[in-house]
This record gives sequence, C-alpha cells and structure tokens, in this order.
Amino acid sequence: MAHKYRKRPVVIEALEWRGDNLTEIGDFCGSAWSMEETCSHGEMLIIKTLEGQHMAKVGDYIISGVQGEFYPCKPDIFAATYEDAEDGT
Repeated sequence: MAHKYRKRPVVIEALEWRGDNLTEIGDFCGSAWSMEETCSHGEMLIIKTLEGQHMAKVGDYIISGVQGEFYPCKPDIFAATYEDAEDGT
C-alpha cells in the first residue's frame, strides 16, 4: 500500500521570463541557459536542467532548485505551488 507524504516547505528563488529581461536571466542562471529564436515559436530560452535541456516560453518562471539547479515552470503550476515568501502574510 502506498504511503502518504507531505512536501516540505522550502523557499525557492525564481524569476519570470518576460521576453525583455535577458540580463536578469543571465545574472540569475549564469551558464545554465541559452537563447533560441525560431520562426514558429519566437524567442525561447533553453534551460539546462538535471534532466537535460528544457524550453521556457515567455511567461514561464525559471526556478533555482534546492541543489542549485535551474528549471522552467509554467505560470499556472507556479501559482498553484508557490506563494510570495516576502509579502509578510
């Protein structure tokens, strides 16, 4: 029978890819990203994750994980999973 687990409360750092904040992304991710421009998709970020390369579209969040790794997260999943740790509530 499966056992139930609760996710530990962890504070993460994240940055939204807005399409106009490449300097911020570069400062945040260091060498863990690159840019791809295609006719069909427009500008996309390629994030080097522990599982390989993943694409991030404008509006996605780039998250720094607990081991210093980076990965993209869709905005709806980000909103359902995380809350602002600095808002004082």
